[in-house]
Amino acid sequence: MIIRALAVGPIQANCFILGCEETRQAAVIDPGDDADRILTLLAEDRLTVATIINTHGHFDHVGANKRLKEVTGADLLIHSIDAPMLSQLSQMAGAMGMSTENSPPADRLLEDGDVVSFGNHTLKVIHTPGHTPGGICLYCEYMEGGVIQKAAFVGDTLFAGSIGRTDFPGGDFDTLINGIRTKLFTLDDDVKVYPGHMNNTTIGVEKRTNPFCGIG
Repeated sequence: MIIRALAVGPIQANCFILGCEETRQAAVIDPGDDADRILTLLAEDRLTVATIINTHGHFDHVGANKRLKEVTGADLLIHSIDAPMLSQLSQMAGAMGMSTENSPPADRLLEDGDVVSFGNHTLKVIHTPGHTPGGICLYCEYMEGGVIQKAAFVGDTLFAGSIGRTDFPGGDFDTLINGIRTKLFTLDDDVKVYPGHMNNTTIGVEKRTNPFCGIG
């Protein structure tokens, strides 16, 4: 599986492009800004976007939804609880002294346990509220060099040595920690974690060392 990462926008949110090497279909996770950069990477890898997935509804993760959907025609997916946030992006960004366009409405509303497909790959939806009420993570397994690789794209749920903020409207610290411990930390230690900001990590490292939710 092709995995491309780029930090986009003034808050440097991580956008991930996942591509199927056989079908050249792709999923774009969290196109927060810089739509032209995302489209350039897609063209370089000869990928066609099958789906656009938002891990949550904050403007820094969804700001390029409109442009990317207009150009690619791909379906837009987000958890049902965060879906109303897509029409409030301009207001949210303005409150932080920034600007962005509102997003088109979602084509598909996601729930915990749903599966999203692109090419020969699938992503399992894991609902992890706390940063936002509809925050999700996306888990997948794929073969590389004859070895099964495991990956979780976690948005702003979990970071390397930290967690997502819970002081925004709809956030809740206890809910976030519970989701991390009962849903993410039940994954294998070797699962690579791709967060919404900053560097990658693994489930095992965060279990042992994360000061907010590590379990030693």
